[in-house]
Amino acid sequence: MPSPAQPSAYVDGLLATDLVQVADLAADPGVLDRGGWWAVLATFEGAITGYRFGSVSASPMPPGGASWRGPSSAGWRSSMTEREYLQGVHRIRRYIEGGDVYQVNLCRLLTAPIAGGSDPFALARLLVAGNPAPYQGVVDLGDRWVVTASPELFLARDDERISSSPIKGTTRPAEPFADKDYPENIMITDLVRNDLGRIGRPGSVTVTELLARQEHPGLAHLVSTVTARLADGVGWSKILAATFPPGSVTGAPKIRAQQVITELEPVARGPYCGAVGYVDADRRRARLAVGIRTFFTTADIATTGGDLLHFGTGAGITYSSDPDAEWQETELKAARLIALAGS
Repeated sequence: MPSPAQPSAYVDGLLATDLVQVADLAADPGVLDRGGWWAVLATFEGAITGYRFGSVSASPMPPGGASWRGPSSAGWRSSMTEREYLQGVHRIRRYIEGGDVYQVNLCRLLTAPIAGGSDPFALARLLVAGNPAPYQGVVDLGDRWVVTASPELFLARDDERISSSPIKGTTRPAEPFADKDYPENIMITDLVRNDLGRIGRPGSVTVTELLARQEHPGLAHLVSTVTARLADGVGWSKILAATFPPGSVTGAPKIRAQQVITELEPVARGPYCGAVGYVDADRRRARLAVGIRTFFTTADIATTGGDLLHFGTGAGITYSSDPDAEWQETELKAARLIALAGS
């Protein structure tokens, strides 16, 4: 089991140790085409870092070196109050009414203090047991870490085949989706189709699944999948330039939606709504999840001297959005994982 002082990553059933290189992928994404196995961690704001590990093997998730002591439910603080969030929804609806944008993902960040040296693998195992997800993983850098239970695929690569599975639409188990969820999913699916069209061979971009209902612990999502075959000469520089940040957590059109997000959200999202996963350059294989249902830490030097634990939650806003329902969606997405992290 890797010690907290030794960086490691666990994604897609692979345990990576022996960190040999750290690379700024925003400055040089092409390093991912030049060999090695890389854990990839990207913030929503565009800082993308690759961690090349020398030892990678199939493995069960490490057990964690200590029991997890998470924050109490009362210890969490939201970057936006309910009133502020509702005001943000109304503001987005006015932008849509004015023709500025069609949809914007509005998010808030929950933050709570935790003891320094908390073990991310102990938290990850709680999530595996209580909230199993397709893209569970850990990137442990020693002084900070990310633990994800993401249900959403940002990018998968298998040789020249690339795919993405955006989520839009959330409801409780056995309950129907809202009427606005279906056109919203189709809108974002079309955005992803356009993104992949910029790097795919002409005629290869295909929607292989549309508006599929996926059941997850405590909620259900609408999911679509878009695939393409990469055009000749397309490497990771072009792939990331065409697709990042993920369209499902920005909005449409993407650039204008990002501007609205910057205006309305009071704090940076960080790894939340970014990407976490790996690129195996030798095997031309990758799995990158959207950084949702994701915990991450930062240092809390100014107050407790320990760490701050962060968890983001949000909802996609369209003109037909009901502000109260969108707030409740953010509560639904957070409730189960916040409870698990407090156990």
